[in-house]
Amino acid sequence: MKISPFAMLSAALVTGALATPVLGQGNLGNPSALKEQAPATYKANLDTSKGPVVIEVRREWAPNGADRFYNLVKNGFYDDARFFRVISGFMVQFGINADPKISAQWRVANIPDDPVKQSNKRGYITFATAGPNTRTTQVFINFGDNAALDRQGFAPFGQVTTGMNVVDMLYSGYGEGAPNGRGPNQGRVQNEGNAYLTNDFPSLDFVKKATVAP
Repeated sequence: MKISPFAMLSAALVTGALATPVLGQGNLGNPSALKEQAPATYKANLDTSKGPVVIEVRREWAPNGADRFYNLVKNGFYDDARFFRVISGFMVQFGINADPKISAQWRVANIPDDPVKQSNKRGYITFATAGPNTRTTQVFINFGDNAALDRQGFAPFGQVTTGMNVVDMLYSGYGEGAPNGRGPNQGRVQNEGNAYLTNDFPSLDFVKKATVAP
């Protein structure tokens, strides 16, 4: 069955007003506080359950995306996040926080679109989207050369420079998410966090810790 790449990469959004920033969660409880401009280039180290992955980000490729990813990594947003959509031959998606209280704060913390300057080639990392100017926290790494995504506005902001073999090993047995597949339901991931994923999808790989290289 052929499924639109756009549909597969759309981030689930929940409408409604955001709650008051979560107390006791540091800056992650207040998205408006995390707007530091990223360096022109930087490296993000992902210590995953399968091994280390290094992503080199180039701000000139997609400045809004590079800045958002920098702030999220630097402040621990991706720590313990599951790779919840792993589609063999296509891409692996992650970026929903382990804590649903944190996810709620970021659900509509959108950033403007960037022009597409790089192609979605193997190893390139890009934000998922639910339409124009709706990028928040979810990203995906391309397994293959997905040039068709370029025309749909998916703007890569970096690429895996070390550990693509690790990315290739991430557990893909659950496939596409519900309702089109038997993988996790994004709405439930947003609302229940890792409690849902650990119980119902225990084989998912995850980011142990993400850091910006010194």
